[in-house]
Amino acid sequence: MDIAIRHNPSFAVARCALGGGEVVRAESGAMMATSEGVAIEAAMQGGLMKSLKRGVLGGESFFITTYTAPPGGGWVDVAAHLPGDMMAVEITDRPLFIQRGSYIASESGVEIDTKWGGFKSLFGGEGGFLLRATGGGTVVLSCYGALDRIRLAEGETVVVDSGHMVAFDEGVTFELRRAAGGKTMQSLKSGEGFVFDFRGPGEVMVQSRNPTALVQWLTMVLPFSRS
Repeated sequence: MDIAIRHNPSFAVARCALGGGEVVRAESGAMMATSEGVAIEAAMQGGLMKSLKRGVLGGESFFITTYTAPPGGGWVDVAAHLPGDMMAVEITDRPLFIQRGSYIASESGVEIDTKWGGFKSLFGGEGGFLLRATGGGTVVLSCYGALDRIRLAEGETVVVDSGHMVAFDEGVTFELRRAAGGKTMQSLKSGEGFVFDFRGPGEVMVQSRNPTALVQWLTMVLPFSRS
């Protein structure tokens, strides 16, 4: 599968070019368009329990849509719900942890499962569970706003606001703490909540906008929120 991303960084669309009979799996609702002859099938992937974990715990759709190219090949365009960038990440020997809402599509050789990220992830606003991509192949991820990819050396640390995290390598460790001086009141005064201290080696991917902040702003300004 070849991935070409266009209209980035603001309104990115990923075109997945497929050879004859090749398959791409995508999050339900991610398809924008396909070439003629591409077969579409929505089904549970990995059985009932894995689908329940991915949907209820991981914050993704219960069903995954499978697109199969005809003998002559074809393409599938996928896009995210929020405006922002997209990226293609290769999964090899190192699994990738993905925050809820950022998974868009993947090759058939990639296994998407749900893994408990610990209470530190829960209190950081990520819901406690993260998606885990393993196997071999390409994963298409989305973010809200622009994307930064931070490569950490052994022992190197970066501090990321919990709402701006997109994904990180399995080799990266993280701890959650309050943003300002470890004190709740100071964190509230600073306008920040919780942050993650990510420690290398490995890569951390962050987004320039916070989806939770968007929801909070909409709740504040929409008419029904004041009724």
